[in-house]
Formats: sequence, structure tokens, C-alpha cells
Amino acid sequence: MKFTINRSRFIQELQTVQRAISSKTTIPILTGVKIVLTSESLNLTGSNADISIETFLAVDDEKAQMMVESPGEIVLQARFFSEIIRRLPEDTFTLEVLDNYQVAITSGAAEFTVNGLDADNYPHLPVVEEQNQLKLPVHMLTKLISETVFAVSAHESRPILTGVHFTLDNGQLLAVATDSHRLSQRIVPIENATADFNIVIPGKALVELSRSLPDEEAEIEVSIMDNQVLFKTPTMYFYSRLLEGNYPDTNRLIPNSFNTEINFSGPALLAAIERASLLSHEGRNNIVRLAINADSVVLFGNSPEIGKVEEELVYEEVTGDPLEISFNPDYMKAALRAFGDMSIKIRFISPIRPFTLEPTEGEASFIQLITPVRTN
Repeated sequence: MKFTINRSRFIQELQTVQRAISSKTTIPILTGVKIVLTSESLNLTGSNADISIETFLAVDDEKAQMMVESPGEIVLQARFFSEIIRRLPEDTFTLEVLDNYQVAITSGAAEFTVNGLDADNYPHLPVVEEQNQLKLPVHMLTKLISETVFAVSAHESRPILTGVHFTLDNGQLLAVATDSHRLSQRIVPIENATADFNIVIPGKALVELSRSLPDEEAEIEVSIMDNQVLFKTPTMYFYSRLLEGNYPDTNRLIPNSFNTEINFSGPALLAAIERASLLSHEGRNNIVRLAINADSVVLFGNSPEIGKVEEELVYEEVTGDPLEISFNPDYMKAALRAFGDMSIKIRFISPIRPFTLEPTEGEASFIQLITPVRTN
């Protein structure tokens, strides 16, 4: 195998597959990146057994400036290989496989010879059948991930909650994440799905997927098997294992009657909570308190060690009973960031019952739930 390629274009591909490569693996060859060169494309693969990423760089990609002398394949230790490529002196480099899986990397006056591994020993990627498929816009998928994945659990004690629950039913794609203290749920209509499904995708995999998706791709294909999901674009295949087990029924957690409602500008409320949490983070209890009355809404942050903050909030509308409620400001900040620039409606039942956040108009398909903190 021998080829010459533009260094920065190659690094882009390498960075994508490196998201799937872990130094902590029981399978030594998986610390490497698999490189396969054909007359049509250069394919890179990285895997950690949970997720696998394969990228395809076409020989006729103008930015790649690729020249193929002979096809072939090799596996190279990803971390060292990536450091070498980053530090090469010229804009292009040549990679050639020599005898005994040794690889020569040359760029300008620099020449490295590194040991490779036989690509035949690299584990095969899962075979995902094409039957259970849907297509959706890339921007819709990345938005869906950003609106839910922050609410997955970070604790492995309940593994199923470390993933986002996706169900497709009657043309409605429902995504839900919860760590049992908060919940985020989004519904989007899907027109061209071939079959309904019910799967849980690990949150870590979804974060890496959204980072890996190229901006220029318009659409992504999703194929589902019993224990795998494959996300396909023309330039990348992203495989993830699915979590096993039954996701809890979250529908019953969302209340449908409330005693107090208030509308805010999302960004203005976020800024106020960020100010209040400056002090609450310094204390032993990371809590802020919201006091709602007919004529005023006040936010309190308090740390006995540092001091306290009190801010009267600007709101758009308030109805219902007066209320005082305490909550974790980090949960609230993450929820508000997911809404972006929208105006939001927050609805309360009582100081000890979960409260909901929704856009004030047009987006009843997006709802978040936060459990308050009992302070007495």
C-alpha cells in the first residue's frame, strides 16, 4: 500500500474515527486505526467495541489531493500515528507499507518508520441489515440529541438510564432521557420510516455521533438490528451497540394539571440563574430558591460561607397560586440551554412536586421535567 495525501484533510478523517478509539481496551488491536486503501477511496476505522466509526474519503476529493500508487490495508497505533501526522513539516505526506507490516511515513525531510499490525486481525464491524430503516435530516438528529442527551444518568447503577430512549410509533419519533431527577422529552414527526421500533442508545455514543456528523451532509440513514444501530451518511458509518433492558414508562411522570404558571424569556432566566448559582456552587448545598407572587418573582442564591444573592426577575406573565420552590440550578441551566432563544412556560403543582418547562408557543412537542429539592 502506498499513497500521498493532504495532511490537514487526512487529520480531519483521523480525528473522526479517533472518537471511537480507547486506550483502555482488553483487545490490543482496537487501540489502532485501520486504514484500507482502494482505487476509489481511503477508508479509516476506529472502534472500542461499544461504538465503531468508519469514514470514506473519495480519491477524487479535491481537498485531499490524493495520489494512490498501490492499494492495501494496515492497522497503526492510533495515538502515536496521530501525533506523527500532526507534527509533519509539509502540507502533504506519503504513507507506504513495507515488509513485515512496517510503515514508512515521509513528509519533506522527515521520515518515520513505525510498526503496524495485520489488518486481517482487526475485528469485523457488525452487519446491520437494511430493513428497519428511517431517514431524517442531519440537523434534526443533532438537535434531537442536544435537546435530550444532557439528561441521561451518569451513574452505571441503572445502566438503562445512561441512554436515550427512542421509540417510533405511527410516524412520531419520541426521544426521552431521564436520570430520575430530571427528564427531557422531544417528539418529531417522521414521514418515511419503514417500521416502528423501541430502542435505547447510550448517551456517550450519541454525543460522539453529534460531534462526528459533517455539517455539509443533508440527510442521515438509520438502520436498526437487535443489538446495534447504524447511522449512515455518504462519508461515514457510525455503529453503536444498544442498551439492553426495559426503559421505565416516563409518560406517567409528566403531570397534566398545575396550580401556578409563569412565562419567561429563556435567555434572561438562564442568565439570572447563572448569577444565582455563582454563590450556591460555593456552598455545601447547591440550591437556589424561586419565590413567585402575583406582583413579583424573586430568585435567591445563598452560601453561608460566602454570602447571598437576591434578584427580582423580569417575567412575561404569571397566573395561579403563590409559590416558593427550591431546585438544583445546574439542572435548570442545562434545561434552559436546550431551549435556546425561546420564551418558555414553567408550570408548578407544589413545592415538592416536579415542575415542567415547555416553549410558550408552537412547540408542545418539547417538554422538560425537574424535581425540586426539599429544603425543610
